[in-house]
Amino acid sequence: MRRTNMIITIDGPAGAGKSTAARMLARRLSFEFLDTGAMYRAVALSALRAGIELRDEPALARFVRGVSLEMPAGLVLLDGADVSVAIRSQAVSDAASLVATSPAVREHLVHLQRIIAADRNIVCEGRDQGTVVFPDATCKFFLIADAEERARRRHRDLAVRGEAIDPATLMETLRRRDRQDATRPVGPMKAADDAIEIDSTGLSSEQVVERMEAVVLSRRSPA
Repeated sequence: MRRTNMIITIDGPAGAGKSTAARMLARRLSFEFLDTGAMYRAVALSALRAGIELRDEPALARFVRGVSLEMPAGLVLLDGADVSVAIRSQAVSDAASLVATSPAVREHLVHLQRIIAADRNIVCEGRDQGTVVFPDATCKFFLIADAEERARRRHRDLAVRGEAIDPATLMETLRRRDRQDATRPVGPMKAADDAIEIDSTGLSSEQVVERMEAVVLSRRSPA
């Protein structure tokens, strides 16, 4: 059956600017926005709080089924509590990269993402949105940036939140995350065959979104 709603996916590595671009694009189009990375971070935070060993697949598989996760506009609710800020720490980010390798966690969250997007015009961002979650999305983008630029962005974001981290350590963390994301057996990070790649190095968020918006509008069905 032909999809009547529009789904736009933005995939790519950490620090490429996916979340910012997705939020801005959703606002411009009056679409909803789904931050799938926040969903993995929320599960990671919950697992950390519960003392779950993040490399223990059977334990994670049992645990994730009991996690209550809601994604109302602009918020991430974990067991009814707002964790929108708590999930952005570097510790949770590191934990999320491990949790994201769990087949059980990915299966559960992919299911939730499809439920959330059903019958909605939505912009979603992540690592496997255009390849695994929504292979029939109307528009697919793969957003990249060089490692130095991504490290600077992440360092700036952490500094705003009061977290100090050595730039060299941050760079190595990003490269390790890239390797993990690209080589995991389930839902690896890669560009869909029909995705449009955009290099955000040296571009403002507005410039990136303008390019995306032009593509979306060209594919939008007339009212």
